[in-house]
Amino acid sequence: MVKKARQFDGWRKTSYAQAVVSSGQGRVWINNVPVEIMQPEFARLRIMTALALAKEVSNKVNIAVKVKGGGYMGRAEASAMAISRAIVGWSGSEDVKKRFMEYDRFLLVGDPRQTEPKKFGGPGPRRRKQKSYR
Repeated sequence: MVKKARQFDGWRKTSYAQAVVSSGQGRVWINNVPVEIMQPEFARLRIMTALALAKEVSNKVNIAVKVKGGGYMGRAEASAMAISRAIVGWSGSEDVKKRFMEYDRFLLVGDPRQTEPKKFGGPGPRRRKQKSYR
């Protein structure tokens, strides 16, 4: 039985990633760039952890990820989540899902933290201008 391509998504802060998974030889592209040559290295390693945790499944599928928005680390986190969800959804294995959840829960479940908006009276959301009456 040949499985058809399926689509999964992931997000982090303002980054959004869509992963399309299909049967193949274990190739992964992020915005049409092979993951092996992605820069910076720290972001690449974050994405590769998702592939390393499910090596037996990730070698049998091709994954193409489109990611947009945010910074390079948010993009990497969103891509890692989309890839993890794609691997778990494609395999349907509870063992693989358990492995992801034990290593890092946020590879499958979204992280709700967002930056707080700036407010009046200061340079950021919490800090205020100093005053001295002495």
